[in-house]
Amino acid sequence: MLRPYKKIMPTLSEGCYVDQDAVVIGDVTLGKDSSIWPLVVVRGDVNRIEVGARSNIQDGSIVHVTRKTPGNPEGYPTLIGDDVTIGHQVMLHGCVIGNRVLVGMSAVVMDNVTVESDVIIAAGSVVPPNKTLASGYVYKGNPVKQARPLSDAERAFFTKSADNYVVLKDEYLEMLDAD
Repeated sequence: MLRPYKKIMPTLSEGCYVDQDAVVIGDVTLGKDSSIWPLVVVRGDVNRIEVGARSNIQDGSIVHVTRKTPGNPEGYPTLIGDDVTIGHQVMLHGCVIGNRVLVGMSAVVMDNVTVESDVIIAAGSVVPPNKTLASGYVYKGNPVKQARPLSDAERAFFTKSADNYVVLKDEYLEMLDAD
């Protein structure tokens, strides 16, 4: 379901899929071929959210932002790059996620975090505020710590996962068109 906030409607690029049981509110831009799955909430009310091309946000995840204030005039938007997989029940809040990132199931990424491109955040990990996760590594734990460099297979997985979700969302869109 797409809903306005203060007369601002979400913007969907070509080929996007938003499940009927997801809620996308306000100042949200979804990139080409991105997908939002059941029971996801993407709430761009007090700041903006951008989701890049071929990125997917899986079931039960929550994406929100931090309000602009006099002490923090930009607040913290949530910006998600291209070819990103956000696993089931992930919480993203006022953070920047680079390109080709996998955020594992039930992970939490908090305010003013920057996750550079080519990163895996393991399932259940918590990234506390104001951290930067450097490119090329797997991170895990609570609080998250750098575990090891990415393998070649893991690097290849980023676009494979994104491609798989593009195929899946296209199947869902075809079913909707058939109805």
